[in-house]
Amino acid sequence: MEIPGLVEITTQEELREIVPPPLKRTAEKARSALHELDRQWLAASPFCLIATSDADGNCDVSPKGDPAGLAVVLDDRTIALPERPGNRRMDGFRNILSNPHVGLIFVLPGRGDTLRINGRARLVKDAPFFDEMIVKGHRPQLALLVEIDEIFHHCSKAFLRSSLWKPETWNLDAVPSRPRIAKALERQEDDLATLEEYYGPSYANGLYAS
Repeated sequence: MEIPGLVEITTQEELREIVPPPLKRTAEKARSALHELDRQWLAASPFCLIATSDADGNCDVSPKGDPAGLAVVLDDRTIALPERPGNRRMDGFRNILSNPHVGLIFVLPGRGDTLRINGRARLVKDAPFFDEMIVKGHRPQLALLVEIDEIFHHCSKAFLRSSLWKPETWNLDAVPSRPRIAKALERQEDDLATLEEYYGPSYANGLYAS
């Protein structure tokens, strides 16, 4: 795409002319093993984002959510996350089969800072720790096993700039509802009333149904 006036950055040197190197404490804050504070964070976190790419570099970011303690800590270098029933696309998991490198961001509701983990992942279909992942009677059929390469805490500037946790800034009607989006883009054959019922209060009842 041609954009008049566009000036692209193509080298590390050009990038550093605009953004200087980080402070020493920032550049060196990544660790290779979990600290007790990291364990506490993971025990409290109900939500994370998982970034993957396939062998050709095609990327995906998938959200994962569960009650607090989403990630099970197996040792100082290994965590596991359950896979719950969803849309069955398996975009990230299919990527991992060809490229194990993953990046995860763990979020705490109301907190601006986050915990970041980069590592290598494997898919497993059973292990003793699956018993620790049972929620509402649902034992996962798959889990993501992540061996940690680096872990560090990230500051809150992005959340502060976005005012993400401030309800007074929320505008839930800025875009059409999920049923209307589905009607327009994915399920044109269904009538709106059917979709509104599907995505209504009963939707939450099937979160752990196979």
